This record gives sequence, structure tokens and C-alpha cells, in this order.
Amino acid sequence: MLPITKTDELQKFDKCTHELGSLRQSVFACITCCPPPASAAQLYSAAGVCYSCSISCHGEHTLVELFNRRDFVCDCGTTRIQSGAPCAIRSDPSTGARGVSAQEPAAGNHYNHNYQNRFCACGEEYDAHTEKGTMFQCLGLGTVETGGCGEDWYHPECLMGLSRDWYNHSETKEEVEKQTSEQATEEDSNHPVPPGFPGEDDFESLICYKCVQSNPWIKQYASTPGFLKPVFHSTPNSEVKPQTASVPAPGLSEPVSLKRKASDSDLDEAPASPSKRVKDEEKPDAEAAPPTASSEGHGAPAPIPLSHKHDALPPSPEGTFSLFLKADFREHLCHCPKCYPNLIPHPQLIEEEEAYEPSISDSNASGVNDGRSGTHSHGTASLLDRGEAALSAMDRVKAIEGVMVYNHLRDKVKEFLKPYAESGKAVSADDIKAYFEKLRGDENAIKEAGSKPTDAESGGSDNRREQSGY
Repeated sequence: MLPITKTDELQKFDKCTHELGSLRQSVFACITCCPPPASAAQLYSAAGVCYSCSISCHGEHTLVELFNRRDFVCDCGTTRIQSGAPCAIRSDPSTGARGVSAQEPAAGNHYNHNYQNRFCACGEEYDAHTEKGTMFQCLGLGTVETGGCGEDWYHPECLMGLSRDWYNHSETKEEVEKQTSEQATEEDSNHPVPPGFPGEDDFESLICYKCVQSNPWIKQYASTPGFLKPVFHSTPNSEVKPQTASVPAPGLSEPVSLKRKASDSDLDEAPASPSKRVKDEEKPDAEAAPPTASSEGHGAPAPIPLSHKHDALPPSPEGTFSLFLKADFREHLCHCPKCYPNLIPHPQLIEEEEAYEPSISDSNASGVNDGRSGTHSHGTASLLDRGEAALSAMDRVKAIEGVMVYNHLRDKVKEFLKPYAESGKAVSADDIKAYFEKLRGDENAIKEAGSKPTDAESGGSDNRREQSGY
């Protein structure tokens, strides 16, 4: 739901998460190493890499950020990387040499079309520079193999079964434009949200219609505390109509509240079900009259008090729909012996998930306090510490550019030193000085460029556009 933003400090990218096993972590798909297939008949192996490998091993490649994915093991250095590129930050367990390739991938990883840079039920390719509006990620109650979506991202209109340009074909276009113009921002004014789709501030999480269909037991929670009313998935050609308020049934003018988190001792004191309240209100006199001996012996049995939360749930709505969850939805899920087995395969429904994040570099940009036992200035710090301090102050894009420049310079220096290594000739200071003067090029041009103000001094921009749409 949130756009990508620059961070004040850069996370370390010197350790691959492969050795840590299955994690919920930020995953990137490398389109350069694993290009999408040209046709369905073409063999294709999806792959994802961790944050560190996205910089250290694939920094010069075309990457697609998939954000957090659960139970994922980094594929860098495995046979899933079609290009055969090694993981440069892992060591071969057999030789100890830096660089691992063609290892057996983890068997527990699951993939969807996001790894081909395709998202949503519409399967569109994502382009940060042209995407309009906001996309929402499903909580993911199933993989593609089990009928779910695998934590896919969705456009609002696609969740409702509408076409991407639904607002151009709707007969109520003028009415829709009037409704959305009051709430639309400059960013999404050209792509309004369909009527009936919840506001971004009204829900915390989303379960798409695919995951709801593959887990039908959760349908009963629609319109109950912690859950918004269902958003139905219609046919692509359905007309967009303003939603009308449903007329409540007699005796149901006020919904049954389960807002308070129930403990085990509270289950016996659950509120009466809606059906019971209707029946009770139809016969107030009978309820008020005390029971007699004859009525106890021959009358209808007394209502059994509710013992579990699922006893108060309404019937499941018919149709295909998505569920939108509030921040406290977990408090309202039934954990009785009958319902808890439904929750076990989906721990994200039991408690909020924590995602793995690489540690922040020990050195900071100022070099005043590096988080270790002592402090030092830039004058006394080692070249490595000073380099880490500089990288920690950069955003991810600049860090990747820095790594690219470093790799290019490293290769050039290797070429320069190779003849000396082969001949055994010593490298003099004059040789090194002459070589770097040659790398710098025209001395006059360098002096002229050095006299110009930098972007920071002149208030200029680097012309980069922030990725939006997520």
C-alpha cells in the first residue's frame, strides 16, 4: 500500500540471507538474469533475490521490487538463476572460495507472475513512471498452487471485476467524476477509484477474492467486527452502480458488538446471536413470564448460550468477493477447537508478522559514533570505515551507482596490474600516478568541471523519480 521512500541510513548489503533459511523478507526479481518467457511454451524458472544480493550481485541489472514475501529463501547462486551468475557475497562450502553458483534451490519457495514483473488479476507489467493510482497487496492465504494469489498486488477496479479503464465506459461517468473529484489527489486524478471500494484509511489489510474462494470458511466474517462489508467481484462488463444501503432485518437495527477482545473465560458470556434476538423480541411477554412447572416439562427447550465466537457469525454471503480487514481483525477470529485448524496454515491471521531487515551499517555519515567501543574522526578512521560511513548516508539508488563505479574501477586496475604480475616487475609510484592521470583524462576538462557548483550547492535535482503506485 505504501510507496517506496528513501531511507536516511543504508542497510548493510554484505550478507546473503540464504544461510538464514526461510524468512519473511524483502524480495527482488532480476529480469536480467531471469527474463520472462516470450510464450507459455517456453521453459521458465522464476527466481527472487534478497536485499543484499540485489545490490552486491545484481546492482547493474534490471530489478523488480516485490516487497515482503513470507517463507522465502534467497535464490541467488542457485540453479534458478538462468544466467548462471554467482552469488558474490557467499562462500562455496566445499572450497571456501568467494562466489557460489549452481547450488540446489530451496524447495519451499513459491512464485507467482510478480516475478515476471506482472501484477494483479489483469496481469499488467508494472512501470513506476506510468502507473497511476494505488495498488494493494493481498495478505495471501494461499499460493498459486492452492488456488490463492501468492501475495499478489491488485488495482482496486480489478478486485471488483472491472476493466482498467472502467471510468471511460461507465454510463454514470459524470456522477463518478463528481464523486471522485472531491477526494482525488493530483497523482490519481486521472485514475479514480470505483464507487464502493473502501477508503485507504478504512482498512489495514486485504484478502483478495482468490484467497477467499480457496478458504471459504472466512466468508462468514464479512461485515462482522474487524471486517468491512464484502467487495464483490463482478463480470468485466458489469455496469458500475452506486451502492444502496441495505435494509436491516427487524430487530437488527444495532449490530452485535464483539469489539472487546474475548479471553477464554469470556466465551461463555458471548452476546446473543441475531436470530435469537429477533425471536426474543417477537415474544416479549413470554420472556417476561417466569417459567412454570408445566412449561418446563412440556415447553420448548431453553436457548443454549453461545460458547464460541463462530456461533454469532451470520451466514456466508453468496458470490465472489474480497475481504478488507481492520487493524484489530485478529481479535475477532474464533479460536475454538473447530475453527483453530483453519488458522494454523495461516500464521499471519493469528499474529502480526515480523519481516527480516538487514542491520544498519555500524558507521554513520558523521563518523562521530560508529556503535563500537570507541569513536574516531574521518582523519583516524580506516579507508573501509570511511567508505561504510559514506555509504550509510546514501539512498539505495546512489549506493548501487557507487558499487557499479567501484566494480568498474576494480576491473580497470586489475588490467593495469596484470602485466606487472605476469612479468614480476615491481610497480613504481610513478607508474601508478601516470596510470590514474590517464584514467582521469584531460586535466583541463577536469579542472573546469571541478570549478562548477554541485547539485547540492546550486539546489539542483538528480532528475530521479520516486517509485509510486504501491
